[in-house]
Amino acid sequence: MFISRSILLLFFAFNISTAYTQTLHWQQVAPGIWKGTTGKPETYDLLKAAEVSPNKEALSKMGSPSFPLSQSTIIAKQTDGKTYLQLPLTEQEQLYGFGLNFQTVNQRERILQLHVDHYSGTDNGRTHAPVPFYVSSKGYGVFINTARYITVYAGTGVRRDSDNAPAEQDRNTDPNWNPQPYSDAVEILIPAAGVEVYVFAGPTPLDAVRRFNLFNGGGCLPPRWGLGFTQRVKSLFTDQEVMKEADEFEAKGYPLDFIGLEPGWQSKSYPCSFAWDLTRFPQPAKFIKEMLQKNIRLNLWINPYVSKYSPIYKNILPYTASHTVWNGAIPDLTLAPARKIFFGQLYNAQIKPGVSGYKIDEVDGYDNWLWPDVTVFPSGVSAEQMRQTFAVLCQKYSTEIFHQQNKRTYGLVRGSNAGAVSFPYVIYNDYYKHEDFITALINSGFCGVLWTPEVRASANSEEWLRRMQTVIFSPMVMINAWASGTKPWSYPDVADKVKELALLRMQMMPYWYSAFARYHFEGMPPFRAMNLEEGFVQNSSPEKGNSSLEENPYTLATVKEIKDQYMAGDYLLIAPLFTGESSRKVILPKGKWYDFYTGTYAGDGEIISVSSGLDHIPVFVKDGAIIPMQPPLLHAPKAGDKVDIEFRHYGEKDGAYKLYDDDGETFDYEKGAYSWRTVTMKRNSRNEWEGTISAPEKNKPNTIGKVNWKQMGTDHQQ
Repeated sequence: MFISRSILLLFFAFNISTAYTQTLHWQQVAPGIWKGTTGKPETYDLLKAAEVSPNKEALSKMGSPSFPLSQSTIIAKQTDGKTYLQLPLTEQEQLYGFGLNFQTVNQRERILQLHVDHYSGTDNGRTHAPVPFYVSSKGYGVFINTARYITVYAGTGVRRDSDNAPAEQDRNTDPNWNPQPYSDAVEILIPAAGVEVYVFAGPTPLDAVRRFNLFNGGGCLPPRWGLGFTQRVKSLFTDQEVMKEADEFEAKGYPLDFIGLEPGWQSKSYPCSFAWDLTRFPQPAKFIKEMLQKNIRLNLWINPYVSKYSPIYKNILPYTASHTVWNGAIPDLTLAPARKIFFGQLYNAQIKPGVSGYKIDEVDGYDNWLWPDVTVFPSGVSAEQMRQTFAVLCQKYSTEIFHQQNKRTYGLVRGSNAGAVSFPYVIYNDYYKHEDFITALINSGFCGVLWTPEVRASANSEEWLRRMQTVIFSPMVMINAWASGTKPWSYPDVADKVKELALLRMQMMPYWYSAFARYHFEGMPPFRAMNLEEGFVQNSSPEKGNSSLEENPYTLATVKEIKDQYMAGDYLLIAPLFTGESSRKVILPKGKWYDFYTGTYAGDGEIISVSSGLDHIPVFVKDGAIIPMQPPLLHAPKAGDKVDIEFRHYGEKDGAYKLYDDDGETFDYEKGAYSWRTVTMKRNSRNEWEGTISAPEKNKPNTIGKVNWKQMGTDHQQ
């Protein structure tokens, strides 16, 4: 029987589009969260690696919205051993997230391969935390639970059978011809025969982010000392040189809470021995104790690759990979015996004597430094999956050691991924563009990680000061100038200004601590994009690029991104200035805003131009905000210390604030040993501002001493 060529083509096309289509089986796993399963998901994935439990109580408090999309519009197919996902995208919808990006906030019309790696200057998905989670401007989020390298087409592919395909344009005659036609889908390719997909309802984008954070255990709650000031010293410093540096901070009146020791604290590094160098630290336990007596904690640099000279090398060797990193054995941290040996060494040699945390380096990339994808791990977990989760495993199991000691930690790490939201680590890297550091801080709020715009070298005192001005409004205030030994006072002409900034950070500790408590208990990212702020509106009109058609015949009209201002906590808008700048424009969300330093009115839902000298960067406060401030201490309060608090009220609205309190050091808050004190500021019958704070709860921590109230120039004590 004769069959026409056209019929054969139609038959072939039908089979391509439908033969491998799988139905996603949806299950509600928590209020506002659904899991869809397609094909045969792998047994090892991001959630399996992290092994954290959702905070279902907090999720319940957020309510139970309905599924935010039409389930029939989420399509899955399996072919060639891979899974293809298609999710709907409307024409005006914007996408945020897909990991820790450094140069872009809006990810629509981008192609990304999400791959743990050192960031090299291009937002292509290869980054320190390629979290496969995105949030839509329409108020929902999507998470792909896989430990594979996945490729994301974030509204770039135009399907022939699209129900909402763009109109064909004629470049010859149409002056508005678009080289990037509209696409109505997010398409994702996963190199596995099945996968789990999670959808997070809003109703707002911020609500979707909060649900993602709470589903991953809630954000970390650092110890109070972790939110203080940290300095990393030269690699080959001795114990006496470290103590001398701590004494110098004290003598000069600069705050300091923990010191970072670089590779030289070990007898071998690159690869590591994980044992003290007894020529530089002859009595480690005595040294640690003396530093703690000075109110200084120690943070130790490691990379997790075991030297032949390490005391654990022989025992851990059977549980290591086929390849090495810097000739060091790679422990398979998915295996209990490997973990017992590796983390047992950290506990016995460092944590038990009193070390407070780690800087976990070299768990991100580059490819030619880490293990290749042909590496074999004894557990059977593939090298690719291990690359995507190794940093998460390091965070998880080091955190567990401190948890077992009932001592909180706060450290640094070079890589991360989904599932690590609750682990007390801040990402850092070797890339050093100040502007991009701020964009990374903005993007960190979309994907459940923390990022520090650390301060290292600077070309001059202005750059040094500008970098210090932004790092104090970040998750970790760190000088990471271990190679040069630069100190806060190394630029004499701005040394006093740097000291004022460092002390301001200490004054604001109650504010930062309460913001992180909301991160833990409510999923609220402490640092986040303006796109997540209620009342924020930016100009959405596309603008043509400056390049000519000869230079780039496919020049796109783009919408200017807001990637140089961000929210810190619930009430502060931070607008950095960079080297060479003395003025800038700031977009204020709807509602009245006030200058943080003076309390003067700044604007309401408008674009303002602000000028600032070197003394500070622009910071604005919401109308009615209450900002708690403590005295400018040189060290964070210890457990049991009482600290005076000044509550500053801004604007004309009545103020209401929840001040978090616990012992600041242990995990006793997990057993209920914490409190939220209600703080208000209202006008009384005499039209005077009057503040109140709720009484301390019985048998709950109470670290608040004398209370002071300030309404922009009016002070009184209570």
